[in-house]
Amino acid sequence: MLTRAELLEPLVRHRTDQVMVTTMSVTRPWGRLSDSDLDFGSADSAMGHTADLALGIALARPERTVVCLNGDGSMLMTLGTLATAVSTGATNFVLFVVENGSYEITGHQPIPGAGRVDFAALARAAGFPRVFRFDDARAYAAAVPDILTTPGPTFVHVLVERGSEGPISRTEAEEARYLRSSLADWSRTMRRALTA
Repeated sequence: MLTRAELLEPLVRHRTDQVMVTTMSVTRPWGRLSDSDLDFGSADSAMGHTADLALGIALARPERTVVCLNGDGSMLMTLGTLATAVSTGATNFVLFVVENGSYEITGHQPIPGAGRVDFAALARAAGFPRVFRFDDARAYAAAVPDILTTPGPTFVHVLVERGSEGPISRTEAEEARYLRSSLADWSRTMRRALTA
């Protein structure tokens, strides 16, 4: 099982111009490591639809890789996204499912089927051509460059220790710049970055 740092630091190290869409338990930790206009924190509303949002960005901007750091509970809410991602043929879409077994930022409630749902098997069944599953930090870190650069769609299931992140406030108290403004304002910031 990986720590949050072991999950995110290799991504920060190997990231170039990819769009990074985060949700739930990784939103704050990602914002502590990265400060790019191409980061998008989607942890405020519409739980379960972050992967849909990221896929939409990937379809709108096929020249740019879009990476979604999705939660396990969020993925369970919209499993149809797996089939949709494959059917679109979005080769620039990388979907992570960060499995920590809980709805962390809403109070640590256990997700249904915690520890029993095989997200990698679900992705294979949906037709993802590239599927990875990691519970070892070294193997994961070694694979990150390939994950970010080889055409997909790609699915990455990573087992991560539970953390202690709470609800997102969207105030100046947030460390991450992308969490200090409203979702609407940050959407405009990212749109400008994508069209620059």
